[in-house]
Amino acid sequence: METAMPELSRDPLQFPETIVSDRSMAENLTGNWRSLRPVIDAARCTGCLICWKFCPEACVKLTDKVPLIDLAYCKGCGICVRECPPKAMSQQGEAGL
Repeated sequence: METAMPELSRDPLQFPETIVSDRSMAENLTGNWRSLRPVIDAARCTGCLICWKFCPEACVKLTDKVPLIDLAYCKGCGICVRECPPKAMSQQGEAGL
């Protein structure tokens, strides 16, 4: 027996209320959610930019060789660290935690 998806016009209580922010994403600094921060070892970094490609929050900024992590927006998920082919990235605890 298949369950049909509820239609919003027929059953609005089946859907959570969505709140849309009227503020720019530049104001929504989310880096303070993080307990671990990514750190790049410049000597090991090959500049492959896999960290940039996989970052779900677009926190990796491109440079000539070693990318920079925008910690104002980085949530510390560690995807960049896990995907780094030369293992040039690690995660360190935030100060005071």
